[in-house]
Amino acid sequence: MSYGVTPRTMESLGVPNMDSSGGYIRTIEWDMMNKHKFFPLSMLSSFSVRCMLYPFTLIKTRIQIQRQSEVYKGTFDAFQKIVKTEGMGGLYKGFWMSAFQLVSGIFYITTYENVRHFLQQRGVKDSRVRALAGGACASLVGQTIIVPFDVISQHMMVLGQAEGYGKSRIVVNPLKIDYVGRKKPQIALDIIRNIYKLDGVKGFYRGYMASICAYVPNSALWWSFYHFYQEQLAHLAPEGTSTLLLQCVAAPLGGVTTVLLTNPLDIVRARLQVQRAGNFGHTFKILWAEEKMGILSKGLSPRLFQSVIFSFTIILGYESVKRVSVSEEYKDEVKW
Repeated sequence: MSYGVTPRTMESLGVPNMDSSGGYIRTIEWDMMNKHKFFPLSMLSSFSVRCMLYPFTLIKTRIQIQRQSEVYKGTFDAFQKIVKTEGMGGLYKGFWMSAFQLVSGIFYITTYENVRHFLQQRGVKDSRVRALAGGACASLVGQTIIVPFDVISQHMMVLGQAEGYGKSRIVVNPLKIDYVGRKKPQIALDIIRNIYKLDGVKGFYRGYMASICAYVPNSALWWSFYHFYQEQLAHLAPEGTSTLLLQCVAAPLGGVTTVLLTNPLDIVRARLQVQRAGNFGHTFKILWAEEKMGILSKGLSPRLFQSVIFSFTIILGYESVKRVSVSEEYKDEVKW
């Protein structure tokens, strides 16, 4: 959908879209792209990134749901133990179910870009404010679609995980799924049946509000910090510096800042969805009793590593796809 926005009108609105050197377009807007190119290339890029980083998502989830450090002492320890006890395939448990996130990803980015355009037309000039609102709305739409798949995927992630002992024994198979020697589709169907049997349809949205509380601020802050760091780097970088390079540096900086601010929320979300630990407040109280200030750092190292690599690769792919998909009339004004 076109909003009639061009680089010239952006400059007249005072939107920091144009590079200070040479008048190049710094931010490629939604109506500047050929969507027939953008959507398939975007999905391919996103899928490739998810394939590469999924093991860190799995490790992060397992560390988050354990009590203190009963099973895994850290990211490297978790990696070694999973490979030793479950093989390399253990690092990709639940991946094919998680891959449905590609669908929500299309809705996510479409919402993000259109909210930014909408606000721009309403005279909102600050790109960070537009990114903040766009990221929040996009996450709300994306989570509504993906939470059921996320719930199923996380149950699959922890099957076969070594358990703690004594009072710190953790619940890694709350649905009592018989998974030994069975194929993944059969396990997934059992998980779906058991969730429905226990809680009905609402069981697939267990932890939905926790996901909203965790991911909406996370998404809003990430996009806002991404634009903030991008603008600061553009002022500091020598004239002629690649815009894509600045974006690929800004993205990890935004990712690290966001992770440090939202880590406790992500732990509560994971525990709610896997351990069926009551509501948000109750789960947070249990977590605080177990970890105290440790909630700030629990599962932080895999999440930070994942965020840095994910932010870099997803922006490298996303911004490159936007440049490849830009309409012919803007190609000469886009700077790599």
